[in-house]
Amino acid sequence: MATDFRILITALGLVAGAVAAAPPAPVPEVTRATLDASIRRGVDFLVSYQNSNGSWGGPTRTKNLNIYAPLPGAHHAFRAGASGLALCGLIESADARPEVAAVIDKGAAWTAAELPQLRRADPTTTYNVWGHAYGLRAITRLYQREKDPGKKADWVRLAQQQVDLVNRYEEVNGGWGYLDVFDGLTTQKPSGLPTCFTTATVLLAMAEARDVMGVKLDARKVQHSIASINYQRAPDFAYTYAFSHRMRPRLEINRPAGSLARSQSCNACLRVFGEKAVTDQVLTTWADRFLDREGFLGNARKRPVPHEGQFKIAGYFYYYGIYYFTRSVGLLPEESHGAYARRLAAILLERQEKDGSWWDYPLYDYHQSYGTGYALMALAWCRNAIPADR
Repeated sequence: MATDFRILITALGLVAGAVAAAPPAPVPEVTRATLDASIRRGVDFLVSYQNSNGSWGGPTRTKNLNIYAPLPGAHHAFRAGASGLALCGLIESADARPEVAAVIDKGAAWTAAELPQLRRADPTTTYNVWGHAYGLRAITRLYQREKDPGKKADWVRLAQQQVDLVNRYEEVNGGWGYLDVFDGLTTQKPSGLPTCFTTATVLLAMAEARDVMGVKLDARKVQHSIASINYQRAPDFAYTYAFSHRMRPRLEINRPAGSLARSQSCNACLRVFGEKAVTDQVLTTWADRFLDREGFLGNARKRPVPHEGQFKIAGYFYYYGIYYFTRSVGLLPEESHGAYARRLAAILLERQEKDGSWWDYPLYDYHQSYGTGYALMALAWCRNAIPADR
């Protein structure tokens, strides 16, 4: 018996040694060629995955645990957000193939027809805020792509409408959230859960539309929303998950590890709107922290339960953080962009799926479309930031 036990221990040791000795997966080389190839594969996925009506995603591929989604409005919002991100990714990829242009045109027609109809699902949710924000980003890019002055004016009108619609759903405490179910009360003007990152997402989309198309913003709502983000900001520029968390800043999700993705969008937003406290040093500190701890953030990637990662990180934090990392780093001096772009590009090349997509959380059938949109925008930024001879 003792001999058999020693044989078993020896065998286990050999197996463990073999596992430990296995060579690590090769790190993809970051060159213009590898970036172009990866972007093309991502574009091909979105081209093949577009719905017949021009949108992306749908309420299929369900599982036993699903994100709360009152029918049918929640899925209108999910589809609008996923479609907006997919369009942004396709346009920023700068893929000149005719079939890509046809897919963008089809997506543009869906956007123009459907976004004006987007509203909150019911008094418990304001998921439509995500659809307005990412729809607005798509509209800005469609405007830049359009050559006809009359059609450009149509996109400006649609953009202004989206700004006015999302303003209807500004929270009582400033900014925007996506749920209104926590205090048992539902109100015409949402009073539930404004979140700093949702607010930053909306404001950054508004700022881009303002700067590119001349869309007018409501100065009072902007000021109120910026104040809401600042209420949720810690001295180290971590941000609490929501306005209601501001008195509990040391909860796991509110600490720097839990704020890793949120800090990218919130710092970028405050900087864009003139917050002097967000210095280059703040942006650099959080950019370095993001890349150094990307594996930690990625540990929750693809987990099916929201917030089941360490520090209550959810899988859907991942590509959101990746994209807004590029928006934050993009505010630093241009000479610093290349080094960050190479590190980020290596991560994205490694994370790409066999079918060309990127995804981080199984959200019905929206996750591959929004994840690929985020990733393509981030890779396009990397490609522009890396010198052509590298």
